[in-house]
Amino acid sequence: MTITQPDLSVFETLESEVRSYCRGWPTVFDRARGSRMYDEDGHAYLDFFAGAGSLNYGHNNPVLKRALIDYLERDGVTHGLDMSTSAKRAFLQTFQDLVLRPRDLPYKVMFPGPTGTNAVESALKLARKVKGRESIVSFTNAFHGMSLGALAVTGNAFKRAGAGIPLVHGTPMPFDNYFDGQVPDFLWFERLLEDQGSGLNKPAAVIVESVQGEGGINVARPEWLRALAELCERQDMLLIVDDIQMGCGRTGAFFSFEEAGIVPDIVTVSKSISGYGLPMSLCLFRPELDIWEPGEHNGTFRGNNPAFVTATAALETYWADGSAMEKQTRTRGEQVEQGLISITEENLADVKEYRGRGLVWGIEFKDPERAGLICRRAFELGLLVETSGPQGEVVKLLPALTITPEELDEGLSILARAVRETV
Repeated sequence: MTITQPDLSVFETLESEVRSYCRGWPTVFDRARGSRMYDEDGHAYLDFFAGAGSLNYGHNNPVLKRALIDYLERDGVTHGLDMSTSAKRAFLQTFQDLVLRPRDLPYKVMFPGPTGTNAVESALKLARKVKGRESIVSFTNAFHGMSLGALAVTGNAFKRAGAGIPLVHGTPMPFDNYFDGQVPDFLWFERLLEDQGSGLNKPAAVIVESVQGEGGINVARPEWLRALAELCERQDMLLIVDDIQMGCGRTGAFFSFEEAGIVPDIVTVSKSISGYGLPMSLCLFRPELDIWEPGEHNGTFRGNNPAFVTATAALETYWADGSAMEKQTRTRGEQVEQGLISITEENLADVKEYRGRGLVWGIEFKDPERAGLICRRAFELGLLVETSGPQGEVVKLLPALTITPEELDEGLSILARAVRETV
């Protein structure tokens, strides 16, 4: 399609150099619906990004939008800190009835602040408070957020360098298949824990993503996650699962760890929990861990009532009928996998690997710069995709769970063309 030069002057002169996504997609977006975004000139873009996973049900989902508009039009409470409101009550009851009880999960619910990194900070604080220890173990290529505590358990060197100070009290361990199957799982980790001369402080907790999104779509095997849970129990460490991007149905089940059959001690949830892209996050934990003093962790915007409204509507619309949403996501995921198989077979000299679960997939290229070129060409062809991985070597596919099979085919065709045209 033909793209005229948009007016980006105010962004380039006034907005900070820290901006990023707008550099890869140099246009001015104006409206969005479902799996498509439109710029000011009316050009349409098929969205395989979904707000970095915060729009699992698409842009301006009509059911969620109707619930939000009705709430606002009746002057429903917008800002409520942690006051009790009808919107919060409706969400808590629906979340318990449709998510927690059917999965026999005993969790208490904490609203720590509006973003994922707020949830991670609260999880780390609680783990340290419960265990009386400061050390947290994370994994290679992990990403848990950009605030200092979350950054200390994040692997990416570029992001860590932005802290400007030493990041302490976090220890990295090898993620699943880090040594390409050459080393038994947790050999190094368990040896350090048991060796009094290892220098490893006894950790309060381990934090893990079942699928590392920013780290390159690295998928942990269910047996690896089960072994990790057993190790944590043996060694008196809490298990924290960061489900901020991979939860809310992204991998199929509502929680990404369900496939492994584990019950983490603490779970962080954000991004698509509101369903509409509104800021909201949760920290879930076993009741016996709830040793917070009133106000010990708080935040001005932790009670985002419009987000409670759309979150309730999303749960009632997509998760009230048991496994229908999960089955649809898995079917759509199989469609994506077939598309990536075709792309790989056409480009055997260039593609290193494809991998994913549900509706999160990545295709890794042997030349790390290739992925960025493909994403830029895809944008020119009307498809929004981003890179991930420590060198930006992976093209990451994160379409809405509500995307149609036809839209998936269209996007995969554009991606295949972008790969061909950047040889």
